[in-house]
Amino acid sequence: MSDLVPRPANLPAARGGSASFTGLAARTAALTASALALKEGLWSLQRRMERDAGHADMLAELCVAAEVEPRFTGLIAEAGAALRAVAAASLDLARTADQVQHDSQDLHDAHQQEYRGVYEAVNASGVRQAKPGFYRTR
Repeated sequence: MSDLVPRPANLPAARGGSASFTGLAARTAALTASALALKEGLWSLQRRMERDAGHADMLAELCVAAEVEPRFTGLIAEAGAALRAVAAASLDLARTADQVQHDSQDLHDAHQQEYRGVYEAVNASGVRQAKPGFYRTR
């Protein structure tokens, strides 16, 4: 078995170690952007499938008017129905991608609100800071 984990090139690489403020901010921003791009692509796919289904219906009607073999007209009508099914499925997936986009944006905003001040205070000081957990009380 290989230890390699396949991942698309546009996703950030998996990293070991502790999470940093900027690292998590970058990953949530990348997730938000990817979800937005996916949603836009799915909306485009949905519109194209609806348009193509309409064209298939029009072609089926023309075939009926031209008295084409009913079996071929039926196949064209089936293709139109399949295109509509793809359009409906892409619409459902686009709604899910929209929810992922909003949720990841909310996570990013909450992370910024919670930790931005701490990050800026630590970086504004020229003094070396203690390791995480040093000031923790038990």
